[in-house]
Amino acid sequence: MQLRLQFQRNRVADEVSGLTAVVRPILEGLLYALKQEAVADVGEYQAARLRMLPRLYRPGDRDCGICFEYAVHDALNRREPVVLERIHDAVRNYCHVQGQNPGSILFGLEKTGALNLIDTARERLTDESRLLAGYRGQPAKLKRHIDSIAAAFRRKGAGDLLPSSISGVWKADLFVGYTDTDRWIATTVKINPANLEGAHGLRIGIVPSRAGRDDAIRRDDSRNLVVCPLPHDESFMEIFYQGWAIVKQFIASDATVSREVNLPRPADRQVARYLEERREFPLVDVIEALRPLAQPELLSTEEHDAELVSRRESNPNVETGAVVAPMPQMN
Repeated sequence: MQLRLQFQRNRVADEVSGLTAVVRPILEGLLYALKQEAVADVGEYQAARLRMLPRLYRPGDRDCGICFEYAVHDALNRREPVVLERIHDAVRNYCHVQGQNPGSILFGLEKTGALNLIDTARERLTDESRLLAGYRGQPAKLKRHIDSIAAAFRRKGAGDLLPSSISGVWKADLFVGYTDTDRWIATTVKINPANLEGAHGLRIGIVPSRAGRDDAIRRDDSRNLVVCPLPHDESFMEIFYQGWAIVKQFIASDATVSREVNLPRPADRQVARYLEERREFPLVDVIEALRPLAQPELLSTEEHDAELVSRRESNPNVETGAVVAPMPQMN
């Protein structure tokens, strides 16, 4: 038997790197949430310069939620340990989906620019990509149904063209799963847990943890979802909200570093300076330019013989089928 263990290669990077990592998907979420008529003034999304964001952006109630979706998607694909561990646990232990290489496909059809997301999904999926909905029978081939899923979002009754097991999958924000086994789970992401809704085909709901509440992964039978809260204090959600505040203050100060009273923390001001220095460049280029400044991938995967691992852990009596788990950095 082989065990695959994921070891932390690097210590958690400095605060500036962590904030930079989460600011990138927040900027991307805001860019593609811009109304198309506003973007038409500059030609296309790729042409919008960072300094134009205060003029093009109009605050809305759903902005933070959209950016949260982008941040969760980005965190999974760059292997952010806290998010990766939580989603891996939900997918593997609650949805019983097997695989070794986790991934995320952004999908939310209600977003501006949804056609681009559909095209991206087509590129990421293969003819053998399966959507596991938790019902008996052969899982649906996801790529085959992409157009019908989009039609179900746009037209009432179009969902009748989908298999009944996934008739509500158009409400998904992400497809999370494993690239090696090509198995995927439709996932809804809500910044407000009260807005979490179930539907045929949805299996996981990702939400922030709530103060004073148990943040353990749990089944919600009333919604038929596995609810996966992301922790707050000194963890992913705290960094996300700090990054959201940096971007909002940056926009409010006309794409410049805000006054110290608005950004009192030195790390926040440093990230804002990264943005101000690049205000003349297209926003898509700024997002990419920040990538090397963000926290690097933390995990590497190693294969070990089960007997060797059991000796290493001094627990030779444990019997198990497969184990994939993040391991802390060893000094």
